[in-house]
Amino acid sequence: MSAPETGATRPSIFQDRREAGRALARLLEHYRGDPDVVVLGLARGGLPVAWEIAAALGAPMDAMIVRKLGAPGNPEFAIGALASDGRIVLNDDVVRALRLSAAQVREIARDEAAELSRREAAYRSGRGPLEVAGRTVVLVDDGLATGASMFAAVEAIRDAEPKQIVVAVAAAPESTCRELGAAVDEFVCATMPSPFRAVGESYWDFTQVTDEEVAELMAAPTRGAPPRRAPDAAIVRDAGIDAPAGVPPGEVLDDLVGDARFVLIGESSHGTHEFYSARAEITKWLIEQRGFTAVAAEADWPDAHRVDRYVRGHGDDHDAESALAGFERFPSWMWRNTVVRDFVEWLHAHNARCRAAGVTESGFYGLDLYSLHRSMREVVRYLDKVDPRAARRAETRYSCFDQVSGDEAEAYGFAAAFGAGESCESEVVDQLIELQRGLLTATMSHGRGADEQFDALRNAWSVRNAEAYYRAMFAGRVHSWNLRDRHMAQTLEALATHLARPGEYARIHGEPRIVVWAHNSHVGDARATELGSEGQVTIGQLVRERHGAQCRTIGFSTSSGTVTAARSWGGPALRETVRDPLPSSLECLLRDTGRPEFLLRLDTAGTATEVLDTPRIQRAIGVVYSPGTERQSHYFHARTARQFDALIHIDTTTALQPLPSDSRRGRGTIPESYPSGL
Repeated sequence: MSAPETGATRPSIFQDRREAGRALARLLEHYRGDPDVVVLGLARGGLPVAWEIAAALGAPMDAMIVRKLGAPGNPEFAIGALASDGRIVLNDDVVRALRLSAAQVREIARDEAAELSRREAAYRSGRGPLEVAGRTVVLVDDGLATGASMFAAVEAIRDAEPKQIVVAVAAAPESTCRELGAAVDEFVCATMPSPFRAVGESYWDFTQVTDEEVAELMAAPTRGAPPRRAPDAAIVRDAGIDAPAGVPPGEVLDDLVGDARFVLIGESSHGTHEFYSARAEITKWLIEQRGFTAVAAEADWPDAHRVDRYVRGHGDDHDAESALAGFERFPSWMWRNTVVRDFVEWLHAHNARCRAAGVTESGFYGLDLYSLHRSMREVVRYLDKVDPRAARRAETRYSCFDQVSGDEAEAYGFAAAFGAGESCESEVVDQLIELQRGLLTATMSHGRGADEQFDALRNAWSVRNAEAYYRAMFAGRVHSWNLRDRHMAQTLEALATHLARPGEYARIHGEPRIVVWAHNSHVGDARATELGSEGQVTIGQLVRERHGAQCRTIGFSTSSGTVTAARSWGGPALRETVRDPLPSSLECLLRDTGRPEFLLRLDTAGTATEVLDTPRIQRAIGVVYSPGTERQSHYFHARTARQFDALIHIDTTTALQPLPSDSRRGRGTIPESYPSGL
């Protein structure tokens, strides 16, 4: 269902330097038409990038000639840089580590100064450099590693007393971006690969730029030609489809969904009322108008199963709020909130009408894997009813987890991962195998009996995958993330197979149709994000790969308002103010359209789709919101047009209203979406 986690080729971001320049130009649109702007490209690789930016902004372009100072015997390893005014910027830590003397540094600089002078003469053909005093200088390069050359360029330009200095680069490591961002007035980076190994890994074509190409670029005019197209915000505004309260017209949904069996609907935060409300309304339409009969949520299986029993008229809960009481640990508000309560009550009434009419009901299911201890209890409870001796064997196997002081799943994972305690992997696998064999050899049940068997089996799978997840938590974020999303994708596939079992539903409706509720970070295709370059997968990617056009994904975004979130793990639910989006972000672009609520179709070709195929930073707020470190904590690069089939933007949103509850963590639990928060 997915590419291997290791050994895979890292996907590049840009076709070549020209595409990187066009991407950066879109992120610098706010300078278009400003007569004070001048664009300087670091020679040679930065010139093709700079030309595209200058042409898009209608600004003059010049070369900024800076030479890297390479370490003795390893010229590609920078110890500093030399600017055309003779200024030298050194990495003092590197110089000290290599024990280079002042004489050695001067010798390296003298050799590079000769090449710098040659390039000045060749590129300018006798022309002097552009005047930058009192102007906005945009310094451009195709990418940075240590940033030594760019720091030298910044220092040289600063002495010329510009109005402001802007640095725009196509790719750089996050640490370099932070350092440069603190040194200039504005810093724009199209992508920050992690881990960062080389600038060239962000390009399909990273052929070295020649002196002849530089001369051609320097001679090509960047001003005077009419704009090649309207501003991006205007293009997106014209392509938008009105979606009052985030709900598109029925005919638009009908065309978007088509015959798809899986519709994955996201959210860019776990605490926004409008996302939950619009998603619920779209889901009601899919159930009533298109025959969808299951909602599969980013929630634990046993908690969601209690809700499923209520909406089908089973169990002891007398209302939706009681049925949602199983979601008791942090962050309870993800599912114990007024919007989900009202949807569950609607689904309960809908199913009552379906039973009266003799038609198929709709269920509510969980996809997540955090229910280690609860799922163990559910497996034993089921076996107690059907095979008490098998129940005792299950208890014996699961008692392996009693070795940990207390019953915190994180403590088990830590002990097992680092050899401080016994691994229970073989026990949970053996229990899963025995249960599967028992169900295969038993007489196949029908109706509620089959549902109970399926419930027990999914709980056993949850125990097995949760045990692996807790051990993987200490082996790296990507590995644990992938275990979780693969578990959700596998649960979804198992649910589809279970619902398609022979019976009245299959005879009338054919294959089942399922709505998935999860965060954008799970619903979106990881291959369209910088996180995918690390090997991360998502349920959206996995379902797309397996089902192709039978899968549709819808994302949500907002630019401002309030959100329900905690300030730290296990903290209380707070109403936080969402900061204005960062410049050049997806949210900033959508805000600049001036439209309050609209949908963008990304599954069809068009200029707006091209705009959103450009890498932009995109915001993701989970259950913890950290506005003080928002860039590092909540933004990542993505090509939105490849991430979703449609995107719904609601410009101003409000915080989700939790139901009254004690959301403190209980023993034997782990926070939902820990450690990523998504």
